[in-house]
Amino acid sequence: MAIGILVQTLASALVTLVLFFLSAAAISARRRRRSAAAAGFFHPYTNDGGGGERVLWCAVRAVQDERPDLECAVFTGDDASPESLAARAVDRFGVKLLRPPKVIRLYRRKWIEERTYPHFTMIGQSLGSVYLAWEALCKFTPQFYFDTSGYAFTYPLARLFGCKVICYTHYPTISSDMVARVRQRSSMYNNNALIAKSVWLSRCKILYYTLLSWLYGLVGSCAHLAMVNSSWTKSHIDKLWKIPERAKRVYPPCDTSALQMLPLERPTKPPIFISVAQFRPEKAHTLQLEAFSLAFQTLEPKCHRPKLQFVGSCRNEEDLDRLQRLKERTRELNMDEYVEFHKDVMYRDLVQLLGGAVAGLHSMVDEHFGISVVEYMAAGAIPIAHNSAGPRMDIILEEDGHQTGFLASSKEEYCDAILKVLSMSEEERLQMAAAARKCAQRFSEQRFYEDFTAAIRPIFSITRKDHS
Repeated sequence: MAIGILVQTLASALVTLVLFFLSAAAISARRRRRSAAAAGFFHPYTNDGGGGERVLWCAVRAVQDERPDLECAVFTGDDASPESLAARAVDRFGVKLLRPPKVIRLYRRKWIEERTYPHFTMIGQSLGSVYLAWEALCKFTPQFYFDTSGYAFTYPLARLFGCKVICYTHYPTISSDMVARVRQRSSMYNNNALIAKSVWLSRCKILYYTLLSWLYGLVGSCAHLAMVNSSWTKSHIDKLWKIPERAKRVYPPCDTSALQMLPLERPTKPPIFISVAQFRPEKAHTLQLEAFSLAFQTLEPKCHRPKLQFVGSCRNEEDLDRLQRLKERTRELNMDEYVEFHKDVMYRDLVQLLGGAVAGLHSMVDEHFGISVVEYMAAGAIPIAHNSAGPRMDIILEEDGHQTGFLASSKEEYCDAILKVLSMSEEERLQMAAAARKCAQRFSEQRFYEDFTAAIRPIFSITRKDHS
């Protein structure tokens, strides 16, 4: 019964896609000659405050530097003006645009929201993104379509509208790791415990993921250029999209220059641990809190009591509820006095907070990259990150033979790493912090601008020749 419903749902989705693209082809053919000499950035949430938004503003600045003649437009569902977005880029990320971007307001963003699809969420959001992109491209058709939010199902539509499709992919919508967890029947934020306990439901979900992977590979292959943010992401995109010659690894922009100006010496009474991440389920804030509480119970009475600072933003009501539950859990653990919450802080305040921390916590499984981990290292805070994907493959590596941080997986391993930081002498801490800071230089904003520009330049050059 469940398999029948699943197959029927996916078949209906596929038919809907085909019919949609056929109707789009007729309309877009008439619009191709009217495409504007512009770069349009499809980024429905311009107020999420995360690493993806930093990539957006740095990408806009890079395009403005490379092609001053191109107008830059942002497709967003937020109520924003060109001036407010330009000000936000400076205030939140320290990125100064050459001129404010054109704003194309989208009113159908609900079709990509998770709560719209209680079941079959990924395929629902994917089809919803096509509908949202339809609204966007009908309102304004740019010569270059940049997707900086990971909506690969919009690429065939953008090509039908005559756009050159360029994307910056932070993580694949579906990956072999996700399929493997379902096979292992592991319960996680993206695999309900009810499904994990059932053999038949797990088999249905494997079928669902397999078909979705095929569709994802098909639409992703429509990109003229795919930039990815890490070795882990590139390996998955190469496998799924099968366009290795068009996939370039471009590390995301991390504010290593400003953060590296912070002194490595800092007050350690009390020692402060910081956690910088959006309040999303996959960031696993509760794991950090419980590991910190466990370490707290293990400390000798004479040791200085550390503090934990959660710093992040909320995208929606669900994130706000998640933050509230985290505060309630803090009270249950009797940690109110030692845990702080900083929501939606300005960039300058984030720098100040990072400058006072001795270590930074990160706990997302298979974090595609981990900008916050690099920010910890650049700021002189020793990183304690999840032992997977970006942090393990690209970031927390030895520098000149010196350890640059700690990797952990379980609550107990995080607790051990916290205790190791607390037991370090000042000399040991400074040595590791210095090695981590040097390692972080590989992920600077300047490096992003250079690699991003080098990647887009051939497409820009070809398009110029075609129009000359």
